[in-house]
Amino acid sequence: MTADGAGAADPGRIVLLTTSHRVAPGLLSWPAWQALHGADRVLCSDGAHPQVPYLREAGVGVDEESPTARELVDACAGGRTVVVVATGEGEPRLTDGLARLAGSGRMSMPDLELLPASYDLPGARLLDLVQVMDRIRAECPWSSRQTHEGLAKYGLEEAYELVEAIEEGDRDELREELGDVLLQVVFHSRIAEDDTDAPFSIDDVAGGIVAKLIHRHPHVFGDETATTPEEVKEHWLRTKAEEKRRTSVTEGVPLGQPGLALSAKLSSRARTAGLEVPLPAGEGVGYELLAMAVRAEAEGVDPEAALRAAARTYRDAIRGAERNGAREDEGAEDEGGEDEGGEN
Repeated sequence: MTADGAGAADPGRIVLLTTSHRVAPGLLSWPAWQALHGADRVLCSDGAHPQVPYLREAGVGVDEESPTARELVDACAGGRTVVVVATGEGEPRLTDGLARLAGSGRMSMPDLELLPASYDLPGARLLDLVQVMDRIRAECPWSSRQTHEGLAKYGLEEAYELVEAIEEGDRDELREELGDVLLQVVFHSRIAEDDTDAPFSIDDVAGGIVAKLIHRHPHVFGDETATTPEEVKEHWLRTKAEEKRRTSVTEGVPLGQPGLALSAKLSSRARTAGLEVPLPAGEGVGYELLAMAVRAEAEGVDPEAALRAAARTYRDAIRGAERNGAREDEGAEDEGGEDEGGEN
């Protein structure tokens, strides 16, 4: 093709083929395979691209070349189709060059098609997290020495920070805190892989919760029916009881949780089981708080959340008092300064 665009009437077609590194090489879409097999040429600037061996095994000839935009346009002249297998960066130098040529208006440009040959499914970035955590565990002097016991306190802190983000209604903070909680799950799972006696991985963790969710939702994955939240809860409690085979409704209630939450949880377990258990008699603030927590739970109120809300209001009042006190102190200093200046 000449610079003024004279030559073959059909400028051809460029297909920029993108793939996801989170999908196994060789697993490409049917349109991608059609484009590859129907192309006049297939180019890839990276000879070590993970897709190249699989393409060649499938009978697709791949040339290791890194053409300029003008060279690629010339290669398409006469109605030819050239497929470019993009690297992880997406070939910005090439696409920028093509954009400049098209913007010049001095030549007839091939059709340019962006064809995703494989793409991320929901949750694909979790694979990145697992890979990053694996490398950090292997190479970071601090992370490589951590244990479940040493990280336990961070799990509590991150959970509380997540709750605070939810209660504050801060969406950006919520997203960040969810990530921090997820990090704890992945970190502990990676540590567990190194256990010599009973190792397990993040896949075992995920597989376990998937199996649990399916089993506890027979109205979604089975033949049961549920049309109300109450019926769903009934299914959940029944299947949970079948799984745990517990001898007491108090089993599985962590005693290390905050006192109000613990009291409400025990009350909920007893009420759900239909047990009429009088509150223990006793004197002191502890028994009063227990009675209030049981009452809150019976009324559908989370006593921990209610107390936190009241405490935040109290915090704001304290800050207000501090600001007022500071202003009064400043005023007193100003008055003192004026008197002093008058005396001088």
